[in-house]
Amino acid sequence: MKLKQLPLMLTLTAGPLFVQAQGPNVIVKSVPMEENPLLQAFNTPFETPPYDKIKVEHFLPALKEGMAQGRKEIDIIVHNASKPTFQNTIVALENAGQQLSRVTPVLFHLNSAETSPELQKVVREASPLLTEYGNDISLNEKLFARVKAVWDERDKLKLNKEDQMLLEKTYKGFARNGANLSEADKNKLRAINKDLSQLSIEFNEHNLAETNEYSLVVTDEKQLSGLPDFVKEAAKATAKKMNKEGWVFTLQAPSYGPFMQYADNRELRKELWLAYNKRGFKGDKNDNQEIIQKIVKLRYEKAKLLGYKTWADYVLEERMAENPTKVLEFEKNLLSYAKPAAEREIKELTDFAKSQGYTEPVMQRWDAGYYAEKLKKEKYAINDELLKPYFKLENVLDGLFKLTNKLYGLTFKERKDIPTWNEEVKTYEILDDKGKLLAIWYGDYFPRPGKRAGAWNSGTRSQHFENGKDIRPHVLNVCNFTRPTETMPSLLTFREVETLFHEFGHALHAMSSHVKYDALSGTSVSWDFVELPSQFMENFCLEPEVLKLFAKHYQTGEVIPQEYIEKLKASSNFMAGVGTARQINLGLTDMAWHGQAPTGESVAQVEAKVAAQTEVYPIVEGTAMSPAFAHIFAGGYSAGYYSYMWSEVLDADAFDLFKQKGIFNKQVANSFRDNILSKGGTEKPMELYKKFRGREPQPDAMLRRSGLIVQ
Repeated sequence: MKLKQLPLMLTLTAGPLFVQAQGPNVIVKSVPMEENPLLQAFNTPFETPPYDKIKVEHFLPALKEGMAQGRKEIDIIVHNASKPTFQNTIVALENAGQQLSRVTPVLFHLNSAETSPELQKVVREASPLLTEYGNDISLNEKLFARVKAVWDERDKLKLNKEDQMLLEKTYKGFARNGANLSEADKNKLRAINKDLSQLSIEFNEHNLAETNEYSLVVTDEKQLSGLPDFVKEAAKATAKKMNKEGWVFTLQAPSYGPFMQYADNRELRKELWLAYNKRGFKGDKNDNQEIIQKIVKLRYEKAKLLGYKTWADYVLEERMAENPTKVLEFEKNLLSYAKPAAEREIKELTDFAKSQGYTEPVMQRWDAGYYAEKLKKEKYAINDELLKPYFKLENVLDGLFKLTNKLYGLTFKERKDIPTWNEEVKTYEILDDKGKLLAIWYGDYFPRPGKRAGAWNSGTRSQHFENGKDIRPHVLNVCNFTRPTETMPSLLTFREVETLFHEFGHALHAMSSHVKYDALSGTSVSWDFVELPSQFMENFCLEPEVLKLFAKHYQTGEVIPQEYIEKLKASSNFMAGVGTARQINLGLTDMAWHGQAPTGESVAQVEAKVAAQTEVYPIVEGTAMSPAFAHIFAGGYSAGYYSYMWSEVLDADAFDLFKQKGIFNKQVANSFRDNILSKGGTEKPMELYKKFRGREPQPDAMLRRSGLIVQ
């Protein structure tokens, strides 16, 4: 059943296309079916979406037609007079809804990467329709009866592992989505699902509006003391684009981060920090506090309706971690290493700041990044300003291509003939080590007003087999890096280099897939396993052999000096305790919302209880993190944010084998590809990992890498 992406996609934000407007209200004109490109064969290279022809008014008719076709295909399965079999029920269900599966990923991708009020209106209208469509399938008694009949016979069927996994995933998909409920409870579940879908969209729309509506305008250059030229030039370009005088700083990461690191003006740092940390928490039209309470309450009600103690119990049943107790034990065990390290780091940072004239008794949050940058420079004689000239975006991409060629034999051909949603987007045809098409890959790297913050990987077509043909995927990486200016290319911070490698790790997982079924393809794995390939790729960024592939000065072409590499490696654990404690704080906040019955406590109260365990900075009244925590309230990571730390254990342990055998070792690389990247969700994650590593993962490598235990 080609619905596997809908729950996640429905949580994403929106993207601008074309629409006809009349008066104060948007009027979406109807389009004859034969003129709607979403209802035609994609007559494009590699059957990629025709972004250059798609308009806002095309989506709703295409979605409705896709749902109509999907319902007819479900009816054929339900009314099949033959005995239910794996082929006529499970496989038939997997293949149903193909027209809808072409349209929805395109809509929700654009809704994240290129938004407009017009497209957001379409998403708000489409969301309940898609939720109802999903409910009609998952709550269809006759359909579930056929699925259950096959499930009950599973021990007598001669199915291979992949077929067994599809059967298990299909049956559990129904059972976990209410198929066993009474009719009255099914109706309750329908209402809950519909409300949750709408609330997640509102949450993201508020976040996007909060980010876009704020700007810090500076007209006196003296107030920019401390900022490097590249930061000032980017702010000048932003001001010009916004038709403002002076320099403009925003809440987008490439603007916000450098300002907090370098700006000498403490009051402006504080103003910007407060703006960032008050998003969704100001009691105005974009406030997310009530939405959070509604989401948490509805998720709890849904879990109870389905027979689970809490939302976390429901979610974790199908994850590697299995239950909330194991997650909390995992987080608190890591905290026992991270918190003491974080406290030592903050003391060192505060002592250093005081030596520089800092008069506050404790380190304030808007000062930490600023003094950390200075301390890092003093301890290691290295900082982003020194490194950025070696990390030109195009060079980093070239290095990524060379690395994956060395590991897996991949080659990249840029294509100018594939339609894109924005002229800045690059597209590539990727070939495998035998010269065959592996995937089509899109890269979208710069912030725009219609693009949500952060970085992510998604896709508009998953790898699978169709009538014996291997259908190759269309994969997208979307980031928000510093854009080039009139005089300077896009130069990345080292953290942005890691982000680029991270998202491409997800892309490799999707494009390396070699499975029969869409539902088990690529990144369709448990969410505490999905971050393994992405975080694994970040490890290569610190290896000298890899850095020398791409880290070349954008003006002179000089390869990054060995001295800089050594300093970069030496500084890689700088403030690692603070960073780890923050990740644990986020994971425990997630569990505080989802691992118990709703308490009715406010956002501030919930966060304060977690902070008492994890925080090394003083709490700032009037600020909160949850109202902008899209990962758990609108991005699919609810009761699952711990997976970032969980995957750190996996990725460090996996990369440790490369360190032992050689980072370009073909045998190890092929094993990682064949046992992890290519298998998707065809086997249990732990079994796949053990086939690669020869044992279960151990935390020692992660603790050593982070400097949380002495090597």
